[in-house]
Amino acid sequence: MAREAPPRDQADDDDDGALLRRIRSHPLRRFLGPPQTYLLTRFVLLRLLGFVYFIAFFSLARQLGPLLGPQGLLPADRFLERLLAVTGSEGAAFRRLPTLFLWLGASEGVLQAAAWLGAALSLAVCAGVTNAVVQLALWALYLSFVHVGQVFYGYGWEHQLAETGFLAVFLCPVRGFRPFRSPPPPAVVIWLFRWLIFRIMLGAGLIKLRGDPCWSDLTCLVYHYETQPVPSPLSYYLHQLPAPVHAVGVLFNHLVELVVPWFAFGPRRARHVAGVFLVLFQCILIASGNLSFLNWLTIVPAIACFDDGALGRLFPSRLRERAAALAAQLSPSRAHHVAAALLAILVLCLSVNPVMNLLSPRQSMNATFDSFGLVNTYGAFGSVGRERYEVILQGTSDEALGEGTRWLEYDLPCKPGDVRRRPCFITPYHYRLDWQIWFAAFGSYESEPWLVHFIYKLLSGDAGAQRLLAGNPFPGAPPRYIRAELYRYSFTRIGDGSGAWWRRARVAEYLPPLSVDDPALRRFLAAYGWLPASRATAPASDEKGGVEVNP
Repeated sequence: MAREAPPRDQADDDDDGALLRRIRSHPLRRFLGPPQTYLLTRFVLLRLLGFVYFIAFFSLARQLGPLLGPQGLLPADRFLERLLAVTGSEGAAFRRLPTLFLWLGASEGVLQAAAWLGAALSLAVCAGVTNAVVQLALWALYLSFVHVGQVFYGYGWEHQLAETGFLAVFLCPVRGFRPFRSPPPPAVVIWLFRWLIFRIMLGAGLIKLRGDPCWSDLTCLVYHYETQPVPSPLSYYLHQLPAPVHAVGVLFNHLVELVVPWFAFGPRRARHVAGVFLVLFQCILIASGNLSFLNWLTIVPAIACFDDGALGRLFPSRLRERAAALAAQLSPSRAHHVAAALLAILVLCLSVNPVMNLLSPRQSMNATFDSFGLVNTYGAFGSVGRERYEVILQGTSDEALGEGTRWLEYDLPCKPGDVRRRPCFITPYHYRLDWQIWFAAFGSYESEPWLVHFIYKLLSGDAGAQRLLAGNPFPGAPPRYIRAELYRYSFTRIGDGSGAWWRRARVAEYLPPLSVDDPALRRFLAAYGWLPASRATAPASDEKGGVEVNP
């Protein structure tokens, strides 16, 4: 899309210096201010995006088999089979849910190869080796996983990463692999990134005001640090702050989400101030909780608020001057300008529904309006829980159940379980099972049927399911029974002498004890296609009262 820069030598450097001095001494400079170019902006933006892509693909590759593989909790291959059965053809299925796995297949080998390819390409981007083709490949690979990930990919940041990645395609030239040595990107693409950060932040701010009165009465942070999906160690200490400090925090949240985004379209200095607030706000969120890679990703379009003149202070003077000279010498090719203009028209047309959603009193928190998810609407924490509930899985090897049964608990890597275990700090990594089981506590197992499947796999001694745990309390043989209990968790107070991070109280039975030969469990699994119909019923001698679970 753009002409490549010529090889560098000492004469080129001298010419660059002379050109730069002429630019600086131009009489209009005092009125126009420094030229607004975006070579360094692209430099920072692409590397941060590459890092987010790497975390997303790496965490996917590590959890792929137990979650989405053919023997996983929600097999992608069976999902595609159902999609084809509903739509009738691969073409119709692709139009409904674009994914490369309709043609590549969804075997575990193919899924793993695609995930590790994405991780490798992401590392190349982090090293500065990229172009439009590489960015397009990353976008297509990740979108393909989003569309077969089912409930484990039902989070707003999945489409946010895909939308951000699609815009990044148009930042780069098609030829060559070093965009820093290529002409700067068309300014319209930078403005589209600003449009993205505007929608992200404003959507998050509006959904809060419309979704939960605690955002209006300034009390949400009294609960948030304790009840968020996966608290960090800092969450514990922030929760201890007095209510007036939490109220100030909510006001700062409203300032950054409802006021600051408008300045992303303002004069140069106002944009820079807005960018500082946006990045600072995301850094605070990164420290205060494990929200996957969401906040890291949100910094990416916020970088577009800065031009080379602002970001140049972070670079050595020689690199800064070379970027300025290169930006003065070269400009995007005609093809790159045309592609960027067509992108702007497409985004403008697709923005109608997201804008209508922002204006609607029935605003959706995270929604897509086209099958490729090119322009979406975003939001976070439209409601805040006042109490924290956790589903705790417990197993026993006892053959007969009674008051003396000894139950051992399963711990997941990061979600609260053992009250003495310190909250973990894992952002931007994402343990998807930890997050999804947090949602399970809001309802019943009928709304999270994968949880019953997970219990069955633990009862069967499935190695993949065990890899999703922090540790296996039954290393020798699987337990005879597993049950799920619902507990209320709350942070302890600093200095209370308990030595624990959490205190908890049992609330209710979430799922009664199940065994691997429980007929109701078998029927449940068979109804979802997770167990062959021939194995859906146990032998007559094994028919033990169990719970009737209906899909």
